[in-house]
Amino acid sequence: MKNLGKKIFILLTFLTTTIYASVTARVEPPVVYSGETATYVLTITGEKVHKPVLTDICGNDIIGSSSQTSIEMVNMDYKKSYVLSYEFVPQKSCVIAPTDVEIDGKMEKSNEVKVVVKPASQDKNAAFLLSLKVSKSDVFVGEPFILHLELKQNRRAAVVDSKFIEPDFKGFWVKGKSQATREETPEYIITRADYKLAAQREGNLTIKPAQLRIASRVNRRDMWGSFMPQVKWKNYYSNEVQIHAKPLPNNAEIVGNFTISAEANKQEITPNEAVNVTVTVKGEGNLEDIESFKPYINGVNVFDEKIEIHGDTLTQKLAFVSDKDFTIPPFKLAFYNLTTKRVEQIKTEPIHIKVKGSAKTTTSLNIKKDEAPKLVVKKAQEQSVTAGSAFSYIWLIIAFVVGIIVGAVLMLTKSFQKAKKEKRFNIKDEKLLLLKLLPYKDSDKDVKIIVDTLEGNLYGDKKEKIDKKLLKEVLKRYDIS
Repeated sequence: MKNLGKKIFILLTFLTTTIYASVTARVEPPVVYSGETATYVLTITGEKVHKPVLTDICGNDIIGSSSQTSIEMVNMDYKKSYVLSYEFVPQKSCVIAPTDVEIDGKMEKSNEVKVVVKPASQDKNAAFLLSLKVSKSDVFVGEPFILHLELKQNRRAAVVDSKFIEPDFKGFWVKGKSQATREETPEYIITRADYKLAAQREGNLTIKPAQLRIASRVNRRDMWGSFMPQVKWKNYYSNEVQIHAKPLPNNAEIVGNFTISAEANKQEITPNEAVNVTVTVKGEGNLEDIESFKPYINGVNVFDEKIEIHGDTLTQKLAFVSDKDFTIPPFKLAFYNLTTKRVEQIKTEPIHIKVKGSAKTTTSLNIKKDEAPKLVVKKAQEQSVTAGSAFSYIWLIIAFVVGIIVGAVLMLTKSFQKAKKEKRFNIKDEKLLLLKLLPYKDSDKDVKIIVDTLEGNLYGDKKEKIDKKLLKEVLKRYDIS
């Protein structure tokens, strides 16, 4: 009987946990506006629960999660419940598929849940009112215009925290932003800021609404029926703005009004010394569309750095290397002037560079080979061969042998001097190394890597080390010494 009672108790316990084992799902709130946060809630009842591992919801990343555990009595028995919450930002309406949860050794499925996402809208009567306004809505591609942003906050609105999300500026360059200003009236606190924008392409473009997230305190009942203070977030949206961007007339690519200047750090150099030139363009317009000013100059190596833009000023640094006098041609810029309604061109003055010791004319060298000495043998007319003539022949043979020895010595000496001269090339001389490698830059990617490093070290602010193993392979490959 004792064992029978124990078995009945275990059976009842099993049936109780089985009856109470369940999982339900819901979304709070079920309808959200674009950009708002929703919460996927799983309520799980059971004794032993393996919490599910969720990586996303409807393809949207989970940005936060939390869990709560509660125990309540039902029909003189205790029931344990888990509430799992997952925050996410749905991009579009979707149906959340059932979630599998292991409860007391058995797999249970939740119900599927639908979440509805509506387009962002503006509430004109809200405590917070965002508005966008542009200085002009009909512009040329690249033409700057001003976007005015205004936030009106009701002075009676209580705020715990806030987060401002800027409009989506896709299709526009953001050329600048002003400091926000604040104004107070008896009813509102008004904050204003301006953005300087320019259209990147032609057509009808849209500036999406700005978003303001406001956190305020609310009281909610907990599981025991008591009120508990919590923080609730609410989203407020501005209007959206339509911009019509027109292509530039006369096939122009740049629009605005600019000035251009070029400054060289020196105008007299030694052979293969670099001349650094800075090109500066100032003015209002689409500076981002201006391409590199790197010119082609016959017999001159030209290196250009990346263009930099700060506000209404564009700068580019270039380096010129040559062993003879040369002239840097004018740097030119054509643009469509909105004031004059025509295409204009501006340019700098040419820059003449003097190279000390450079040869202005090339003198050709005519090298004549030494003619072999002619042996003149005169016939003895009236003399016979004597002992004296035999002695002369002996000296002639000795002189011939000595000449051969001297020639051999000279050839060995010349080879030694040549080898010694070749050894004088020092790979640490980066300028000389750069000149030797430049002819192979465009056809060999290994050479390009080394040349780019050398250019950065010589004409930029970089101090990078060259891969010695790669350098030796390249030097050997092209027989450079």
